[in-house]
Amino acid sequence: MAKLPTVAIVGRPNVGKSTLFNRLVGKKLALVDDRPGVTRDRREGDASLLGLEFRVIDTAGYEDEDPETLPGRMRAQTEAAVREADVALFLIDGRAGLTPLDEEIARWLRGESTPVVLAANKAEGKAAEAGIMEAWSLGFGEAIAMSAEHGEGTVDLFEHLRPHIEREENGEPEPDEQGDPTLKLAIVGRPNAGKSTLINRILSEDRLITGPEAGITRDSIAIDWEWQAPDGERRPVRLIDTAGMRKKAKVEDKLEKLSVADARRAVDFAEVVVLLLDGTRGLEVQDLKIADHVLQEGRALMIAINKWDVAENASSLFNGIKAALEEGLSQARGVPLLTVSGKTGKGIDQLLGAAFEVRETWSKRVSTGQLNRWFEDAVEKNPPPAPSGKRIKLRYITQVNTRPPSFVLFGTRTDMLPDSYLRYLINGIRRELGFGAVPVRLQVRVSRNPFGDRAKD
Repeated sequence: MAKLPTVAIVGRPNVGKSTLFNRLVGKKLALVDDRPGVTRDRREGDASLLGLEFRVIDTAGYEDEDPETLPGRMRAQTEAAVREADVALFLIDGRAGLTPLDEEIARWLRGESTPVVLAANKAEGKAAEAGIMEAWSLGFGEAIAMSAEHGEGTVDLFEHLRPHIEREENGEPEPDEQGDPTLKLAIVGRPNAGKSTLINRILSEDRLITGPEAGITRDSIAIDWEWQAPDGERRPVRLIDTAGMRKKAKVEDKLEKLSVADARRAVDFAEVVVLLLDGTRGLEVQDLKIADHVLQEGRALMIAINKWDVAENASSLFNGIKAALEEGLSQARGVPLLTVSGKTGKGIDQLLGAAFEVRETWSKRVSTGQLNRWFEDAVEKNPPPAPSGKRIKLRYITQVNTRPPSFVLFGTRTDMLPDSYLRYLINGIRRELGFGAVPVRLQVRVSRNPFGDRAKD
């Protein structure tokens, strides 16, 4: 039987680790009491959470004591459990708020290689709102609001643990970060832009039906294939061909509607999306709408001009499309623009090489130190405005996710920040932290309402 993934529950004494352990294993295996320090040894059990199966470890409350003392030896057991685990579930007391010991534990966990999921226990009602807000400063993103005693927050806990647990269960490492190199690449565009022809040329076989009639492709077709890069390395790719996307007003046939919906789902599945333009027709409004949809979904976007072998006035066409994109896609200036020919194969290696590079940027994570050094410099160079004389104080920024890169800005009166200032920060992130033209999401948190937020792409 395959070894189950392991989740280690860690935190200071009396935050509810054993209560959560008992709920996950479905039995009262761990002693629970209001007094701190009841748990001393590591306790393990088989857990199930909404269908996720894993091994869970209840650890002693982490205390900053001499290694030779009993609390010190208990801490060594906790440290060993975290190093052996696939993910650490860091529990804090949402009602009590952060303590110096919580911050000490966070510093230790940031120095470990084990992924961390942060949860604020005892978060029934509104009493924990301030503690959940404070938890952003620990550097692990937003804390899951939960109650181990009452079983609240299990869905959010499931969503945060699932990527770490399913990755191990399936025997498939997470793409990029854990070594799975398969690139999920979707080709989208208007009908008859040459998507299927291009994929056939990439595969060097007539794998997909093509022809002069628009709308031949109905289903999104995924094909696993290996690209031999110019350096000789073979790199796996999952190519996704999609139905052409026409203007909504022109889509009347029920089957075509289903095909377009299927193409939109393919965008959600992909990592990198290539918008294919017809080089004989140039850029149209519908192309910009498709590109905007890709960016709104947070996918990495590239644009390729097809039929380059028969395009007229190639230089002026390229420059015209580039200028129109700069104006029409202001939210992602600098999106890679390449030229290809599905008929001759021109530009295919450059297209695939660029797709791997774009995915790497899309998956990038910036260290907290580097991010906040940039942030402090950006705010110093251009302080936020003071609308109606009210000062906006920006405290710190943290990256909460990748794919797409997502950041949260924390401070006071952040709800008063104008869009122009958020755009200034997003442009700085792209330009100075190496995110290029991939979609970057920035969310602001408002102090007076921990659950109110504003998002900007």
